Amino acid sequence: MSDLMLLSEAQMRRIKPYFPWSHSIPRVDDRRIISGIVFVIRNGLRWRDAPKEYGPHKTIYNRFIRWSRLGVFSRILD
Repeated sequence: MSDLMLLSEAQMRRIKPYFPWSHSIPRVDDRRIISGIVFVIRNGLRWRDAPKEYGPHKTIYNRFIRWSRLGVFSRILD
């Protein structure tokens, strides 16, 4: 993953409180998913073109949609 962008631990600690709870269900690492979302948006890619190291492209897309509807990104950027 050397060429890929991953949020730092410090960045994740700052935004972690804005994300919904996982309801005790194991899920793909939030750090990888949010990094994948940022990577796709910054590079103007289609979701399916996201590098596999970020997780399944469908998961990245679904989390983006779910978190957008929940206002997660709006709260982070306020």
